[in-house]
Amino acid sequence: MTIDRMGSVDPLKNLGKAEKPAKPVRTDRSDSIELSSEAKGQAELHMAREAARMAPELRLDRIADIKVKLQDPNYINNALLESTAEGILKSFGI
Repeated sequence: MTIDRMGSVDPLKNLGKAEKPAKPVRTDRSDSIELSSEAKGQAELHMAREAARMAPELRLDRIADIKVKLQDPNYINNALLESTAEGILKSFGI
């Protein structure tokens, strides 16, 4: 019985016949990311913590002074209520 060669046994024979690499496909879309609702909530919580950390210290002397003024029934009048309401509206940009 004889065994005939089926092909080249030399593994380096096909080395020069490599295929050319394909050109990269260009797309005109830009990169983007999407954040989960949990990540958005964590970001809001972080911003609130930073705002609280950066806020000025409480002025306990002013708080005590206002508590004393609120004990006086004549302190709260229409002029005070009007100026307070105007200040609140201004803070909201109204």
